[in-house]
Amino acid sequence: MNQHFQNRILDATGADELYEIEVIQSLWSGYGEIVRFGLVNSPLKSVVVKHVNLPDGGKHPRGWNTNLSHQRKLKSYKVETEWYKSFASQCNVEAKIPECYALENKGSEVLMVFEDLDSTGYKGRRSSSVNWDEVNAVLYWLANFHATFMGKKPDGLWETGTYWHLETRPEELLVLNDIPLKNAASAIDKKLSESPFQTIVHGDAKLANFCFSEDGKKVAAVDFQYVGGGCGMKDVAYFVGSCMSENDCERYESKILDHYFSVLKTALEKNNVSIDSEELEANWRHLYHFAWADFHRFLKGWHPGHWKINSYSERVSRKVVKQLSS
Repeated sequence: MNQHFQNRILDATGADELYEIEVIQSLWSGYGEIVRFGLVNSPLKSVVVKHVNLPDGGKHPRGWNTNLSHQRKLKSYKVETEWYKSFASQCNVEAKIPECYALENKGSEVLMVFEDLDSTGYKGRRSSSVNWDEVNAVLYWLANFHATFMGKKPDGLWETGTYWHLETRPEELLVLNDIPLKNAASAIDKKLSESPFQTIVHGDAKLANFCFSEDGKKVAAVDFQYVGGGCGMKDVAYFVGSCMSENDCERYESKILDHYFSVLKTALEKNNVSIDSEELEANWRHLYHFAWADFHRFLKGWHPGHWKINSYSERVSRKVVKQLSS
């Protein structure tokens, strides 16, 4: 990291010095890294820094290193910067996100300086196994997030959020060998985008992007590269698929949606959103399987052998395709 960015971190935190504690992770396709820095003589003990160093191209682990893929990634960092600049302040503790202390663009590099959630009560991470308190905590976050931004325009963000949005994934659609699903892809996307109830979706609401409190009953969310407009069911379906077995996805589908919509109704009232929550629930419950099929369409084209491709996803997608053709 160059001296200019180091000075920017010091200015933003009031620290005299900084030192690297650990590299948390490298960014996708070698576009930079996320690093935890300790601070000397600052009110903050540490910060998490996302340092993006944009190359001319990337090394995608599955070979999707095309110019389209590169441009999508470039835009995702611009979107994330805009999110923290213009939208993040609207989130409250019910939809906790890390405070952003500094944003800086210089040449081909981007610097984002964040609250270290580990040091502010959200140290827990989950990789796969979750209990009901943890599932409910994420659903609570999603419902409050969606309520906060219900009906708001995603200006400067992705017009349609989620990293698998059909318009941004023509290459994966082209190689999809599930012909009925391939033919239905546009109609599925249209059903979701034409819902009268649009919000802003996180766009990558997998389990790994949530940081848990010690008791697992509260979460904060990170990684807003694919935040944008859309139907909230996209986030819910994607989250469920990231942490539950296919049997549990099916068995607990009603329980999951019941909890989400119960929280959403209360959150809409808290946010004084003038909307018929019963109509919204009826519409979005109907679209839950469409959201599931939408992601399934991407996954089958991108990585046909992926572990998330299972019999539940196949049945849901076939059901959706049948509905569209009837």
